[in-house]
Amino acid sequence: MEENRQNFSLPDNAYRELKQGETYKPIMPASSKPKEVTAYSVTMGLIMAILFSAAAAYLGLKVGQVFEAAIPIAIIAVGVGNIFGKKNTLGQNTIIQSIGASSGVIVAGAIFTLPALYILGLEAQFYQVFLSSLFGGLLGILLIIPFRRYFVKDMHGKLPFPEATATTEVLVSGEKKGNQAKVLAVSGLVGGLYDFIASSVGLWSDTISTRMVGWGEMIADKFKLLFKVNNGAAVLGLGYIIGLKYAAFICAGSFTVWFVLIPLINYFAPGMTIPVGEGISETIGQMSAEDIFFHYGRPLGIGGIAMAGIIGIVKSAGIIRQALGLAVKELKGKKDVEVRERTDRDISMKVILSVLIAVLVAVLFFFQFGVLHNWLFTIISLVLVFVISFLFTTVAANAIAIVGSNPVSGMTLMTLILTSLVLVSAGLSGTSGMTAAMIIGGVVCTALSMAGGFITDLKIGYWVGVTPAKQEKWKFLGAAVSAATVAGVMMLLNETYGFGPDSQLVAPQANAMAAVIKPLMEGGSTPWMLYFAGAVFALILTMIGVPALAFALGMFIPLELNVPLLIGGIVSWVVTRSKDAELNRARKDRGTLIASGLIAGGALMGVVSAILKYLGVDLMLMSWHGSAGAEILAVLVYVALIAYVIWDAKRARVDMTE
Repeated sequence: MEENRQNFSLPDNAYRELKQGETYKPIMPASSKPKEVTAYSVTMGLIMAILFSAAAAYLGLKVGQVFEAAIPIAIIAVGVGNIFGKKNTLGQNTIIQSIGASSGVIVAGAIFTLPALYILGLEAQFYQVFLSSLFGGLLGILLIIPFRRYFVKDMHGKLPFPEATATTEVLVSGEKKGNQAKVLAVSGLVGGLYDFIASSVGLWSDTISTRMVGWGEMIADKFKLLFKVNNGAAVLGLGYIIGLKYAAFICAGSFTVWFVLIPLINYFAPGMTIPVGEGISETIGQMSAEDIFFHYGRPLGIGGIAMAGIIGIVKSAGIIRQALGLAVKELKGKKDVEVRERTDRDISMKVILSVLIAVLVAVLFFFQFGVLHNWLFTIISLVLVFVISFLFTTVAANAIAIVGSNPVSGMTLMTLILTSLVLVSAGLSGTSGMTAAMIIGGVVCTALSMAGGFITDLKIGYWVGVTPAKQEKWKFLGAAVSAATVAGVMMLLNETYGFGPDSQLVAPQANAMAAVIKPLMEGGSTPWMLYFAGAVFALILTMIGVPALAFALGMFIPLELNVPLLIGGIVSWVVTRSKDAELNRARKDRGTLIASGLIAGGALMGVVSAILKYLGVDLMLMSWHGSAGAEILAVLVYVALIAYVIWDAKRARVDMTE
């Protein structure tokens, strides 16, 4: 039978730990036969995968953060279903969201690593980007399935799953109301026009700096102190969804570098008469604040991220053993899968192992004939990919379940360092070694990104009552389509903008990867002492209970990209200051819709801007863009944008349907 439309509400034990003898019963019970995989849900899911792969690629390359596509896709699915007058679409909308959400996770794996090839002056072919993203995505799906029951069922109520919670609320409330699409459409239009005018027309600057005034320029030059904000709508929306607490940890790391470390280093600059560091030609006194950050501040963050990843693996050792035990038990018990309820039924372990072996064989041939052309290096690389992907799978899933953010970039940095050291020891170095290490890193990064993202989808399915096996089967198709899309978009963006510090597409993570791998592969000096200091700092942060990963990410991502996250988090805090808990929740939810619209609209218009530039259409007001007037105007419109988000979010009422 189909879902009963009158019972579309989450049970009261959906978000809390279960009492002794209590069980969780999803909205669509195991005994029901809801519509899930249909021509409509698969087609819509693939369309979402294509659109959001393009949008997320642009945003991630620009600001180093890839938004989770699950929320906006869920909103669109609900809105489209209502437009077409579809009934009882909860199961189908969940499948649409699951397929479409492949976009963000595949994009993260690709853009955090592969642009480094271009930054290093190397080339990456379409098939290399596509296959590394595809194989990484497939590995992530296959490796997380055995852990599904642990994360979504055994840990029910113990892990908050913030991203999954928000998406589930959208899907469930949409089945009852469905008017959120209007809020998303309006804010998407606002965000898209705002970012398009800034980046493609130049009516106002897309970055605000204290250098726009005389005293700010003087302080920046003399004391190496400056304040910078990327005032894009998409980044503001991202900060709102991340929330104040997590954004504050990220900015704490950034402020430590920019307002403590850089001025401290500059204090000793007059006594330094020689350049410090491999390949550095300027003394510290001759450097700008940005240069000091690049050469000395960011390596501390890299070391901290790597150590945070190691700490995560150690903490996950018990989870890994538990999941392996469940997998072995299932392989031995042939009838176990047959008696399992619909809502607790995965793809069988035999199928998972068969597909996993097939994917690993495909990766072997890809490495041998498409990248390395040496069987020894190929086998070493394959072992590295599998072992690291397997070990870090639980770290990625656990991070998503706790804070809703996947620390994939830090784990990939560790992968690159380890891979480079092993390959150099085996005799592979230089440009060939850099190409091999980056593509290997791309596979691992995508696998970990997919593992973290897919556990979110599976938790949504658990709350709603979708069949896990159907989510798992169709996720493969979503991964393939997203991999093809991101490969094409990356080729396009490289042709139009290029990647690196001098481009509009800074690709901060890829820059960090390039900075790490170049000295390892070319025999230059690696700032091991700075890495070590950052790693020890991460240990100290862990000892005092501070999330080391978030803090370290803030240390190596540029200041102007971290500050708007904090501003967005503050906006989220401001709109939920009512004494009425229900009103706060309504305002928070409406604000989440608005923020999602800003993200999707701004990122999609970024892709439009790239296409226009590729076609030779130049709308930029060159004589005005970059002037002090453009920055002052940017301050005014940014304040107006923040005021709009606060005003619109506070329009929410407990009894409203929007």
